[in-house]
Amino acid sequence: MSISDHRKAIDALDRRIVELVNQRARHAQEIGRAKAAHAAETFAPAREQQVFDRLAAVNDGPLPDAALRAIYREIISACRALERPLTVAYWGPAGSHTHAAALTRFGHGVRLFSLESIAAVFGEVEKGEADYGVVPVENSTEGIVSYTLDKFLDSDLRICAEIHLPIHHSIVSKAGSLTDIRRLYTMFQATAQCRGWLARHLPQVELIEATTTARAAQIAADEPDSAAIANEVAADVYGLRVLAEGIEDSARNHTRFFVLGRIQPPPSGRDKTSILFSVPHEAGALIRALAAFEKYDLNLTMIQSRPTKLTPWEYVFFIDVVGHIDDPGDAPLHRALKSFEERCRFVRVLGSYPESEEGKNS
Repeated sequence: MSISDHRKAIDALDRRIVELVNQRARHAQEIGRAKAAHAAETFAPAREQQVFDRLAAVNDGPLPDAALRAIYREIISACRALERPLTVAYWGPAGSHTHAAALTRFGHGVRLFSLESIAAVFGEVEKGEADYGVVPVENSTEGIVSYTLDKFLDSDLRICAEIHLPIHHSIVSKAGSLTDIRRLYTMFQATAQCRGWLARHLPQVELIEATTTARAAQIAADEPDSAAIANEVAADVYGLRVLAEGIEDSARNHTRFFVLGRIQPPPSGRDKTSILFSVPHEAGALIRALAAFEKYDLNLTMIQSRPTKLTPWEYVFFIDVVGHIDDPGDAPLHRALKSFEERCRFVRVLGSYPESEEGKNS
């Protein structure tokens, strides 16, 4: 076939794709009406995970599974908006990594708005001003975001989903090329993570520190001979060109985010449960409690301690364990929790939710 023949075939396929996507959207509208009649939630993380799993199972390429997920994330987002538009709050300025994480999870078919603190995100969701909130919880190089965990001590919000976001840095600017750059705005962590690339490609450029990578992009947008280290979401928000991408010295930097809300997603078949608990202040109490998970061969994927801030040297603990709180009654997690609760002062399940597909593949 000639190029012209291929293009004609693509045009015909595009028309068919539009027809099929709109058929899908009409079914979504009907589902939305049925959900409204029963006051059901439109955000269904477990169902979305099943869609992604089914797509991966039938995908013969050449598109990789990650590309299909990105395409279908936006289709699902647009169809969800036909059911009921969602409002999602996130921490940080527009163009931040948390903004990028929110787009990764919810797509562009929601109303996103930024807030200046993690506490404000919790507050907006608690008051019902936002349907969901997105906050960071841990970074693979910097560790835990302690303030996020601490907020669960005085909040009844649930963890509805998790997001794993690879942290990639780009040089973004209104300049035409790297040789036109005189100043580079950058956050200190971004500078450290890109030091090798900067030494090779921009050794003479003045580095000016900004509070965040999003703020760096915002400043660079007003200076034609300046650039910023930021992500591609920030470049889009502030109208900047991407002059170089993937400039980080290590590709292993990831941040994990929580989606906050009030729903409990049903089991997807590949889930995590987050738990907040405390144990008696006595020798061996923690190891005796955690032995319940070893007994039933359950994997703990995170454990963190935080001071109670009420009594000196007393702590609460956060764990993530593989499994779902609504798995069948004889499931290992249920049996482990029964023994675990007997050895703890208190136990609160913060949420069960599908394991992030990005986290699985990172």
